[in-house]
Amino acid sequence: MIGWWVSPKYRRWRERSSHEQVEASTRWMLVAYAWVILIGFVAQLVPNSGPEPLPSALAWTVLGMGLVQCMLCTGVLHQALDSYLGTRTVGRTQLVLPASLVGAMTALTVALVALDAVEGALTVGLALYGTLAPFAVTFGVAVPRRTAALALCGYIAAAPAALAAAGMEWSRVLAAAIVSGLGGLISVFTGRSSAWYIAVIRELQEARGVQARLAVAEERLRFSRDLHDVMGRNLSAIALKSELAAQLAQRGTSAEASVEQMTQVQRIARESQSEVRAVVRGYREVDLPTELAGARGILRAAGVDCRTDNGGSRLPAPVQAALGWVVREGATNVLRHADATWCTVWVGTDSSGGSALLVMENDGVRAGPGGGRSGSGLAGLRERLDGVGGTLRAERVGESGTFRLRAEVPLATAHGAGGEAAPGTDGGTGTDGGAGTDGGAGSGSGSRSRSGTQAGDSAEPTGGTDGKDTAE
Repeated sequence: MIGWWVSPKYRRWRERSSHEQVEASTRWMLVAYAWVILIGFVAQLVPNSGPEPLPSALAWTVLGMGLVQCMLCTGVLHQALDSYLGTRTVGRTQLVLPASLVGAMTALTVALVALDAVEGALTVGLALYGTLAPFAVTFGVAVPRRTAALALCGYIAAAPAALAAAGMEWSRVLAAAIVSGLGGLISVFTGRSSAWYIAVIRELQEARGVQARLAVAEERLRFSRDLHDVMGRNLSAIALKSELAAQLAQRGTSAEASVEQMTQVQRIARESQSEVRAVVRGYREVDLPTELAGARGILRAAGVDCRTDNGGSRLPAPVQAALGWVVREGATNVLRHADATWCTVWVGTDSSGGSALLVMENDGVRAGPGGGRSGSGLAGLRERLDGVGGTLRAERVGESGTFRLRAEVPLATAHGAGGEAAPGTDGGTGTDGGAGTDGGAGSGSGSRSRSGTQAGDSAEPTGGTDGKDTAE
């Protein structure tokens, strides 16, 4: 009956990132805390007020005003949390009506004590706790700590004085004051600590993005430095020799001298071309064990439990280079486009031993509104694998939120592929996360589920060492 209502909401919940889920659950836990405390502690005034009409009416009035206060505070609480995070502001006038209801509920509770309808100190203290809790949670987040502390102290001083004036014994007044005071302190602390927790979660999420961007910037700086070191001297020599050849020609000296200088310019230019190619080749070459170790380190630093199993350490160099690019791109996309808690990488061969396999999985897939679309990062990987006769497949596994990236390279084709994999996207750095999947499906990585069993594929991979966490 309720599946039609629950299922869409559950899908929308699954589409949220992990930090969005944590923030939403924290917000609604605060709301639930306020409602549970109010209903649980204020409602007990009704059965304890006795059968008399006036005390019963006062008790029901207190409960009704508490429900209204809780609804008002629920509406302001989310805005107060945003105010704490610096994205919105809360007007002081929005807190006036809830504060007035707290005062009115306290006054009616004191009236019940004056009518001898409620006598127990614990009953009165818990009723005051329930009265104060919804407002204290919201007020403690919306205002500075000093303001919240002063307001709480004022309430703790005023409420016991009113109870004493209503004729309650001092021992019971003290007990009620302790219960209500501790309840108010817990409420304020709960609100502020939850807001601080959400702020820390947001900072961690921003730090993950900054870490990925810094890795890209560092790689680009390294490449620019290497290119400058190689080309700076040669370009200076070309400029000087070209200028000398021009001056010799202008002076009318022998043509042989000018030709000799231009021949040297030609030789230096060709050497520069070879050196640039060597820099780019070294820049594009990757080492599979190194990439596995690097992916494991950076993902674990980002809070993702990454396990690697390299059963393909004896694969041909072109195959390892191509699969190394898959590891680099997939790990970067997990960091930038997914919200994974675990990630696994498995390298080996299929059952026939004719193809090398790399299977990567993670549980952080995010579905966009129109479904995931392949970005330039995956397109570049496919171009590289095409150069060695390989294939790349990216897919979502069922409804579990698992994303699988599967690369297959025929070993027979790779033996004659030369030392360099086919070039991918222009200027790809590997650490630049490409586009992954535009807007969402986090082209993550991993080879098996947390239980360690191989994710089902038509070809049964062999050659790996099950359960090992090694990049060697």
